[in-house]
Amino acid sequence: MEKRIFLASPNMSKEGYEQKYVKEAFDTNWIAPLGENVNKFEEELADYVGVKHAAALSSGTAAIHMAFKALDVKQGDIVFCSDLTFSATVNPVIYQDAVPVFIDSEKDTWNMDPKALEKAFEKYPNPKAVVVVHLYGTPAKIDEIKEICDKHGVPLVEDAAESLGATYNGKQTGTFGKYGIYSFNGNKIITTSGGGMLVSDDEERIAKVRFWATQAREKARHYEHKEIGYNYRMSNIVAGIGRGQLKVLDERIKQKNDIYNNYKEGFKDIADIKIQEIPKDTNPNHWLSVITLKEDSKVKPIDIMEVLEKENIESRPVWKPMHMQPVFKDYDFIKVEGEPVSTELFERGVCLPSDTNMTKEEQDVVIDIIKKFWK
Repeated sequence: MEKRIFLASPNMSKEGYEQKYVKEAFDTNWIAPLGENVNKFEEELADYVGVKHAAALSSGTAAIHMAFKALDVKQGDIVFCSDLTFSATVNPVIYQDAVPVFIDSEKDTWNMDPKALEKAFEKYPNPKAVVVVHLYGTPAKIDEIKEICDKHGVPLVEDAAESLGATYNGKQTGTFGKYGIYSFNGNKIITTSGGGMLVSDDEERIAKVRFWATQAREKARHYEHKEIGYNYRMSNIVAGIGRGQLKVLDERIKQKNDIYNNYKEGFKDIADIKIQEIPKDTNPNHWLSVITLKEDSKVKPIDIMEVLEKENIESRPVWKPMHMQPVFKDYDFIKVEGEPVSTELFERGVCLPSDTNMTKEEQDVVIDIIKKFWK
């Protein structure tokens, strides 16, 4: 194809909401970090997901880092982490000189397996925190995971970077644990080009995170620092983009759902293809639509990705599990039994173009290209 079809690209509102807020920042000369857009974006995002407080930060990774700092995760502490995720979930554990222990996925949601989590608690009774990912916008079995964490008295952090707007039993992902984080990276369901948000009902801790994220500058006429700080605060320009994007979030979720349903319908007669399922009591945002191929399929994920790339269409493998990453090879991995589910999903999965800028006709081209393998 002459026009490239992307996996997931930024999509600004046709109404120009983003430009309105950015223009206000320029008109008031409030280009520096912080300002009205930052304050309002925090309030509006918190209101949307149903939490009391939010801190707008420079990235989702920064938000995870600040969550761990707020929990006083420090050198030698153990943190249980979803195995099937992007490394940004785990890197902040290392920033704090803590020790990640990776927890395998289960097959229903592809997210952290509650049974493997229980097994991890048997081996490591006193972790400092658990961080669970809602993969590709599909909620984890968060009620079971939270119940386990509560039973052991361990705080839960939700990495909802991919799942903003997704719900479990009507409640937004990112709001079940002590802290939740969202990402507004360029490929997310709404974007600020870069940026993230930490949310919690704990007003004191969120205020402390804002303090740390602004170089831990004390209230004094001179520059006074009693703690190590970080340059993690979101800029007023970026927050303006976020405020505009938040206005079209529900529209983007509908578009992502339409894309998912089109793929599901398009591949329904191909026994070798299985699209990520919608678990009971959940409403995923379908940030990415992902398929897996049967183990004995003559077609392999690389075959699909290569033929799509030849047609100028972007696709990707499923995340390579953390326990398989060279940088994390020395850390423990907990699974229930048999072949790790995360490994299986990585080896058999393909992330299909899920771009809200993609037309129905362009998506049909993607479907037809893939279906030709079985003709």
